[in-house]
Amino acid sequence: MTGRLDGKVAVVTGGCSGIGLATVRRFVEEGARVVVGDIDDERGHALVGQLGGTDLLTYQRVDVTEKAAVDELFRVARDTYGSVDVAFNNAGIAPPEDDSILDTDLDAWRRVQEVNLTSVYLSCKAALPHMLEQRSGSIINTASFVAVMGAATSQISYSASKGGVLSMSRELGVQFAREGIRVNALCPGPVNTPLLQELFAKDPERAARRLVHVPMGRFAEPAEMANAVLFLASDESSFVTASTFLVDGGISSAYVTPL
Repeated sequence: MTGRLDGKVAVVTGGCSGIGLATVRRFVEEGARVVVGDIDDERGHALVGQLGGTDLLTYQRVDVTEKAAVDELFRVARDTYGSVDVAFNNAGIAPPEDDSILDTDLDAWRRVQEVNLTSVYLSCKAALPHMLEQRSGSIINTASFVAVMGAATSQISYSASKGGVLSMSRELGVQFAREGIRVNALCPGPVNTPLLQELFAKDPERAARRLVHVPMGRFAEPAEMANAVLFLASDESSFVTASTFLVDGGISSAYVTPL
């Protein structure tokens, strides 16, 4: 199937790697014009050339923790392509210093909260006025399976931030449903992205502890998450809002997993 996002304009934060990059590619394939927000200027500008030029894609450098920068990101989408139909608020970090609550200091806690949770608040706040004017739009916020269950490997601030993303997404989905705007939380299981690879490269035992809980016996691929985001962005999910959209290989439903 092609053309599922024909005529739509999407904003993707964290769009230069991992789930974000896979989603940008999928959105363009399906007919969307996309504004990518990230801090990787080299990759961002290269992506514009790779995916068809500025008629289809714009790269905008953005610090997702800064309100003025996030507001500008969405203004650029509206001014460049005429609307803001989809917001995939996906930027996030999982630094190694975010560990057990006993070992994670306040600076690490605050940094993760700012990037993972405050940025989603700012992005939703920036997207909604455009969507309210149109009386249509789809917002997809990246949460995590750890928003609904305890993690096998502790990342206290990450888990708390993703719980906040999930709760905020539900509230916004309910609040704006009758305005034609859908808000959903994508809750991935462990995904084979640079973020996860970096987190576990120094600790294979930690990776193994997480993998053993996944009934499918593997980590997800970014393209599999991009397909889920595409569904939530498209009109095919027109009656889906305020949902906890788990794409986790069964991890949240498993009691025990055979080895």
